[in-house]
Amino acid sequence: MIITRNPENIYHVHGDIMNGTFDGRWHFSFGNYYDPENTRFGTLRVLNDDILSPGATWPLHPHHDIEVVTYCAGGEFRHADEHGAGGILKKGDVQHTTVGHGMWHSEINNKPDKPMRFIQMWFYPSKPDLMPRVEQRPVDKKDRTNKLLPLVSPINKFALPIASDARVFASFLQKGKKVYHTLEENRGAYVYVLEGGEVEVNSIPLPVLGAAKITDENNISIKAVKEDTEILLVDVRLVGGE
Repeated sequence: MIITRNPENIYHVHGDIMNGTFDGRWHFSFGNYYDPENTRFGTLRVLNDDILSPGATWPLHPHHDIEVVTYCAGGEFRHADEHGAGGILKKGDVQHTTVGHGMWHSEINNKPDKPMRFIQMWFYPSKPDLMPRVEQRPVDKKDRTNKLLPLVSPINKFALPIASDARVFASFLQKGKKVYHTLEENRGAYVYVLEGGEVEVNSIPLPVLGAAKITDENNISIKAVKEDTEILLVDVRLVGGE
C-alpha cells in the first residue's frame, strides 16, 4: 500500500528564532502542532524540513532518549551542544546524534549571507538512557547518484550507526533513472522528494516536496520522471496498527 502526501497536506510553519527566522515543513506532530493521523511512522517520530535565514540559530535546548539524524539539504549546517561548537555539514552530508540520557544542543546556519536547509529526523531508541554521542560523515554527490546510499543504519558497516531499528538512504536521481529497494516483513518506507521534479513510486506520481508512506510492498521502484531529483528514503520497523 502506498499513501501519498502532497506538499499542501504537509504542515507549513514560519517563525522567529535567534538572529533570524525559519520556515518549516513538519511531516509529523511536533511541538504545538498535532496531527492525529501523523504522529509517527514506525520507529520514525519526527521529520522536519527547515530553512534557516542567514545567520539564524535554534538556541540551545534539551532533549533525552531520541536518536537524531540530520541531513544538510543546502547551505552549511553547524551543530553545537553544551560542550561547545560542533561539526559543519555541507549539502548531502549527514550527522547522527544519540541523545540518550540527556543533551543540550542547537542548530545553526553557519553562513551569515545565505539560507540553510536541513532535514531532521527523530527515531525512537532501541533502549533508554544511552550515553550521548555525535558523529557525522561527508557524502559526495557521486556516491549517491542513481543509487540508494545508506547514510545511517544499525546493520550497514559503511553507514553511521544508530541505536534504533531504522535506516536512512539518500539518492540523487538523474532524469529517467530508477532506484530499487526491498522491504522486509513488518517494515515500511517513508519517501520524501527533497528537490528537483516529480518521481514515480511503483508508477504512482509523487511531486517535489511530496512524501509517500509505503507498507505491504515487497519491492519499491523510484524513478525521476522529467528532472534530476534528490530523495530520502527511511526504512523503519512498523508497530501495531500501521
